[in-house]
Amino acid sequence: MSKRVVVIGAGFSGLAAAAKLAQIGYKVKVFEKNSIPGGRARKYEESGFLFDMGPSWYWLPDIYDHFFNQFGKSASDYYELKRLDPSYRLFYSSEEIVDMPAGKENVIKLFESLEKGAGKKLEKFLNEAEYKYRVGMNDLVYKPARSIFEFINWPVIKGFFRLQILRSYYRYARNNFSDPRLFPVLEFPVIFLGSTPKRTPAMYSLMNYADMVLGTWYPMGGFFRVIEGMANLAAELGVEFVYDSPVQEIKVDNGKATGVVVNEEFYPADYIVGSADYHHTEQNLLLPGNRHYSPKYWDSREMSPSSLIFYLGINKKLNGLSHNNLFFDEDFPAHSAEIFETPRWPGKPLIYISATSKTDPDVAPEGMENLMALIPVSSGLEDNQEIREKYFKLIIDRMEHLLGEPVAENIVFKRSYAHNDFISDYNAYKGNAFGLGNTLMQTAILKPRMHSPRVKNLVFAGQLTTPGPGVPPAIISGQVAASEIHKMERN
Repeated sequence: MSKRVVVIGAGFSGLAAAAKLAQIGYKVKVFEKNSIPGGRARKYEESGFLFDMGPSWYWLPDIYDHFFNQFGKSASDYYELKRLDPSYRLFYSSEEIVDMPAGKENVIKLFESLEKGAGKKLEKFLNEAEYKYRVGMNDLVYKPARSIFEFINWPVIKGFFRLQILRSYYRYARNNFSDPRLFPVLEFPVIFLGSTPKRTPAMYSLMNYADMVLGTWYPMGGFFRVIEGMANLAAELGVEFVYDSPVQEIKVDNGKATGVVVNEEFYPADYIVGSADYHHTEQNLLLPGNRHYSPKYWDSREMSPSSLIFYLGINKKLNGLSHNNLFFDEDFPAHSAEIFETPRWPGKPLIYISATSKTDPDVAPEGMENLMALIPVSSGLEDNQEIREKYFKLIIDRMEHLLGEPVAENIVFKRSYAHNDFISDYNAYKGNAFGLGNTLMQTAILKPRMHSPRVKNLVFAGQLTTPGPGVPPAIISGQVAASEIHKMERN
């Protein structure tokens, strides 16, 4: 008889774990709180508009390919990818707007046009970033982080100083470039890793390699197509999905999970993958004696940002927008500090706007735009309608100023989303949007453990454990969790 695995949550890590375990031969059942899979990557449809509710940057395409290739498939079997060119548009002011082109050589030319000599420096910078990326992907991220000895191998030892683990990303960028317009371009990915550039290791310049060399892509039909592909693959392998079914409790007997309670019914399991929010799973689904971490521990963790998001339907085309748009017309370090150093609602925030209708005609009615406008903000802040409306007005005013055309009068659909929604929909700790911050003191073995120290057949996956925040790391996390369960079974 096949061993039974219950997976809690059908986000990226849960889907990856479920598919991998089913391929090995386990009988897998996934319980999902919401009515569709995806977690933060769900879709939302209204009035002819289709919105990706969360992730919108398809970076590191090789990670997705690697996942599907393990099953004799490719990403193209499930969705069509289009490389964006420009990758994104930068708004420094209404008079200074710069497009980030696709392709390494084109980016080098752009940097040279903004700062004399910066092109050659960027080439060296990206070569160093490629090295970090290769070592990171090949020797670091596909690990359960149970022990420091997992990371002691010759490529890591040989390249320790080249990886720049102990050097600040902030200082590293400024040692290479001087034009202030370049710093937010280089540093904006760091915010979503969950810390300021000053407190993020320079190793994470590997994200610039992902951006500027591997490119920014878009799955036609929306990012949810990736979720559909992974869910369909898992179903093809025999995984059973149960939606609208939040897990209420993990039953434990003598240090071993025996199953889960869902809708007051008990479902037995030989192993459990907790791919829902780690804090929620450990603190709310386990009884106190089976928890390893204390509330004080969790409160001391440095979380990645939350987000204030507006999903907007516009009844006309906005000529000034590209597919991805970054409003860098305000001070980047000041906004970053208001997220991580002195947490509060920002005074003059940077803004990200996704307009997938610029690329995909199927996501909005003809002649209209669907926009996702996002402000990264600190986790754990007060969230109410008055605050949301204040920032909605700020976003629209900034859009109208930078684009030079009216927007407010053309809004035909609007939905807001922030901390309270992340908590109610995903049980997200402090309303975080991206997981645990990737600071030096929260890296690898210093993250919450993938293996529960108190419940021997419970393994965690997702953005609050190894390897960290982001879609590709979540996919990797699910695969590693599946491998760890199979190791336990074989031993």
